[in-house]
Amino acid sequence: MFVSFFPQPKLFFSSAALWCLAGILFWFFGGEQLGAMIGLPPAPAGAPPVLGVPMFWTAPFIWFYIYFGVMVGAFYLFWRLYANHPWQNWSILGSALILFSTYLGVQMYVALNNWRGPFFDLFQKALTKAGAVSAGELYSMFWIYAWIGMSAMMLFVVTRFFVSHYIFRWRTAMNDYYMANWERLRHIEGASQRVQEDTMRFSTTMEGLGVALIDSVMTLIAFLPLLAQLSTHVTALPLVGQIPYSLVFAAVGWSVFGTVLLMVAGIKLPGLEFKNQRVEAAYRKELVYGEDDEAKARPPTVKELFSHVRRNYFTLYFHYAYFNIFRSGFQQADAIFSSVILIPTIAAGTITMGIWQQIATAFSQVSSSFQYLVNAWPTIVELLSIYKRLHAFEATLEGEPLSSIDREFHEGGRVEDFA
Repeated sequence: MFVSFFPQPKLFFSSAALWCLAGILFWFFGGEQLGAMIGLPPAPAGAPPVLGVPMFWTAPFIWFYIYFGVMVGAFYLFWRLYANHPWQNWSILGSALILFSTYLGVQMYVALNNWRGPFFDLFQKALTKAGAVSAGELYSMFWIYAWIGMSAMMLFVVTRFFVSHYIFRWRTAMNDYYMANWERLRHIEGASQRVQEDTMRFSTTMEGLGVALIDSVMTLIAFLPLLAQLSTHVTALPLVGQIPYSLVFAAVGWSVFGTVLLMVAGIKLPGLEFKNQRVEAAYRKELVYGEDDEAKARPPTVKELFSHVRRNYFTLYFHYAYFNIFRSGFQQADAIFSSVILIPTIAAGTITMGIWQQIATAFSQVSSSFQYLVNAWPTIVELLSIYKRLHAFEATLEGEPLSSIDREFHEGGRVEDFA
């Protein structure tokens, strides 16, 4: 799954994580200031943010682009010399491009949040006193918003186009790797489906979860300092009172609660999803045999196999029902949580409409990032079931024993064994 696309996966991912951490720490503890040596200094402390798309070609951003390119180039060069891999242009440079695109996407949200403050303050001023704001001022603010929106749309389209090719390259690498070892793998139950379908599902799901995780981390890096800064406007939290960095603690606490709640509620789902693949495979295999052998796929056998499919699906529906109750309930509460904790501050009249909008947006971004597992749990469940199926290939190639379920299929278990 990984060795076909990434050079020495365990070492590669460990080194990538350490290199990213080192790059982030160096940036925050001196690297950002190095740009001043070439005329690209960081933004002055307390300076108002640049509104709209022009922020992306200010000196701090240009220096970051150079810094990112140098870090990626050094990492790529190391792996090219240490362990050259036929797919490393896509696995290293392609992953770096997706990482960079994700960063730009997060910064689009930051640009939009920077726009919300002055726009809604202007909006409030216009509603408070007639003639205090001209129509031209409001139109100019909407024009800034339009440019942010169009830029975000173009970034999304280009990123998705590239990611589609990235996913297919990963699938191609897995396909070539498995087919090169087909003689050792073809005896595993559903080998053809695992190569033809599961490789695509695995690469697609891994990419989606990976990008979502990176997006969550980058969102936290971008919005946590902003949320900490906005906490100075909050007078007190319900039940808790006034505490430093109140919005940060509220976002983290609420997200941890939701994550634990959903993990406990959905703990049975991965096993049921894998069992679902198992009974479906047994049913499909019997039908395929029946195409060429009239002794196979007889009505009693097919009826029994399909009853196992039905029973597993009904069990899965039941467990998803109470999981969705908790998930939907938490999402409904999450939609109003940031407003509820701001009630004492709103009642005290200490914030403007623009600041309220900025707090609500920043809190939502931080909260949703901490809730990565909450949002991704159904996809993670699906990925685990795919991983278990493809892991049988890895076990065979590495001389490890198959799982108990795969041994039943491989050794020819009874129909009732597959239930």
